[in-house]
Amino acid sequence: MSDIISLLPDHVANQIAAGEVVQRPSSVVKELLENSVDSGATEIHLIIQDAGKTLIQVVDNGKGMSYADARMAFERHATSKIKLADDLFDLHTMGFRGEALASIAAVAQVELKTRPHDEDLGTELRIEGSKVIHQKVCQCGGGTSLAVSNLFFNIPARRQFLKSDNVENRHIIDAFEHVALANPEIAFKFTQNNVEIFHLPEGNYRQRITSVFGKKFNERLVPVEEITDVVALSGFVLKPQYARKTRGEQFFFVNDRFIKNSYLHHAVNHAFEHLIKGDEHPSYFLYLRIDPKRIDVNIHPTKTEIKFDDEKAIYAIIRSAVKHALGQFNIAPTLDFNQNVGDIPIPDPTRAVIPPTIQVDPNFNPFNTETPKTPAQSSGASSSFKSSSFGKTPTDNWQELYKGSESTESGNIQISSGWEDDTIEKNATHFQLDNRYVITKVKSALIAIHQQRAHRRINYERFLQVLNGHHAPSQQLLFPISIHMNGGEMEALKSVNDTLHRMGFELEFPSAQQVLVQGIPMHISDGETQIVLDQLVEDVKSDADVFRNDPSHAMAKSLSSHIGIKNGQVLNREEMQHLIDELFACEMPYTDIFGRPIIVQIGLDELDKKFR
Repeated sequence: MSDIISLLPDHVANQIAAGEVVQRPSSVVKELLENSVDSGATEIHLIIQDAGKTLIQVVDNGKGMSYADARMAFERHATSKIKLADDLFDLHTMGFRGEALASIAAVAQVELKTRPHDEDLGTELRIEGSKVIHQKVCQCGGGTSLAVSNLFFNIPARRQFLKSDNVENRHIIDAFEHVALANPEIAFKFTQNNVEIFHLPEGNYRQRITSVFGKKFNERLVPVEEITDVVALSGFVLKPQYARKTRGEQFFFVNDRFIKNSYLHHAVNHAFEHLIKGDEHPSYFLYLRIDPKRIDVNIHPTKTEIKFDDEKAIYAIIRSAVKHALGQFNIAPTLDFNQNVGDIPIPDPTRAVIPPTIQVDPNFNPFNTETPKTPAQSSGASSSFKSSSFGKTPTDNWQELYKGSESTESGNIQISSGWEDDTIEKNATHFQLDNRYVITKVKSALIAIHQQRAHRRINYERFLQVLNGHHAPSQQLLFPISIHMNGGEMEALKSVNDTLHRMGFELEFPSAQQVLVQGIPMHISDGETQIVLDQLVEDVKSDADVFRNDPSHAMAKSLSSHIGIKNGQVLNREEMQHLIDELFACEMPYTDIFGRPIIVQIGLDELDKKFR
């Protein structure tokens, strides 16, 4: 029997290893940025072209590498971080396995330029598909510049599975934010397609968070701090009123390393119990400092998952610290007695004090059936009730209460639902119940209409009709609305900008983090604009595939979810009638955009049973 087991060639083994480490362009960004952090750099510049498919370059001012180290860095299992197996449990750096550069060089074209600050000349090294093309002495700046070009050029099957540029860009921005938020003492710059996306100066954690997510976050942050023998916890949670329907800014960092941990995430959610709705998610930036001997970061190739030796204790500490921080945060306004609020006027002692007067109608008779004129009315003074129905006696025009209760042949709205006597009369009396339901009647029943769901259905079909037809009219704003967004939000918004333009939005992007709204659709007010766009961005980020595969449906659904009539909004008679008219003009008036009922019928038979 012949031998069938053999060693894999190095280039094949490297490509297999790259499948674990280099999953997409953002994986390369993460590894290169972490290497720059480990090099002691104080300034790091990330350069991206075509969502990382053409170029990923990281330039830093770290300590650089010698001629021999530059070549050795691309060998598998070559590392300066560990010498013994015991060193795995005393790690103070990001990378340590010695796999990243070898894996990247196996699936891309890599060019390295590096020079230690105490040397006059540096090293230039070029590798393609694990094969060294050349290595030579060169002139370059102190530190390291590593450019990764044409990712997966030698594995076309892997390249074709990459997502669209917008999706890959969002993953790259996420990887950049993870490293930048963990290292506020380092200045970062991020350039994408020759446009500067981020320029983050060095600072503290609060300054870094506001630099990444905007100045609006500064007033939303609640500081969290707890120091114990198990873990030192610091960071911020966002105030409960800023909780989101989707998981937004949720960051755990352990020893300056971004991690994902559903168990610790549950601890934060538990601390927000009864402060936010069940379908909302809190945002947080929590930094844990723990003895490296008490954690294992070597359980996952990307090192985003770690194991704690006492996870239950850390859970209890996080929950307690966040609860304590939220308890200290007082939602009621406080008075600052040191603040000058103005001088209290001193009364003039020479001025006569005029006592208040009370007017009494001597002709008032509670048993008189006629409505007497008040002094204000007799003198021609204005009264808010003068022309109102509230000025009438309870028995005046009592017949009007029952107007419209009889069927008329004209002006009726037919409900094709299979109900008997299914006609809503045009002049029927409608009223609101708890400012949530519009109650009206058909010939043999009452119907209750959920006003928020009804208006969502109306807006959804209206937006869908616009998107499936021609360009919608836009109302131009006299004063454009300026909105600040971070890099990931900008990418999400730009990915649906064409669809927004058809809806009637006129957007401009004067800078990498600013959106200028010049025009909005006719059915959206300028006061709703920022809320609508913020929520739209969250929907795009959470359901990117839906927006890519069916943009019209996704856009109409998102916009109709965040505008229009809400529960608790008072409607007058004309508004209720208009809502009913528009609802039953819809193709599907009985269920909302999430499949929930809009209309409930209460028949006479059901009412009769209640009186038995």
